[in-house]
Amino acid sequence: MAKKKSKKSTSNTIALNKKARHNYTLTDKFEAGMSLQGWEIKSIRDGKVNISDCYVHIKDREAYLVGAEIMPLKMASTHVVCDPTRARKLLLNKRELDKLIGAVEREGYSLIATAMYWKKCWVKLEFYLGKGKKAHDKRADVKDREWSVDKGRIMKNKNLGK
Repeated sequence: MAKKKSKKSTSNTIALNKKARHNYTLTDKFEAGMSLQGWEIKSIRDGKVNISDCYVHIKDREAYLVGAEIMPLKMASTHVVCDPTRARKLLLNKRELDKLIGAVEREGYSLIATAMYWKKCWVKLEFYLGKGKKAHDKRADVKDREWSVDKGRIMKNKNLGK
């Protein structure tokens, strides 16, 4: 008899921060590994992650993910203290850290987490250097997006009329 294949999600994405592009002008992309505990990996596999309000903070020449929520499972061990919002250390090399420190301290950039995903068997965090947008910048982006949609409709209707 043939074995039935289990239905697994083929997407490697764990969590997304969809508001990041709306609130910030993003420039340079970085990828970092994360130092996680066992219960956190189990919760991530179950999809109990929220990175919508998190950011990367640099302290003592080390980068930390602050504000990410990884909710513990109900069957978590009783002898392990599960803190869902603890600061998690990001694994970056020295050259990347130096670049980030310079951009944050001298140029006033923020480090915004945009995605968490699986890469082989490791959890990776994608984050960007970004500057906050003003209200008029956000309105201009919305106006451009709406115009591109309208332009597509006009072109579609024009082509159908032939």
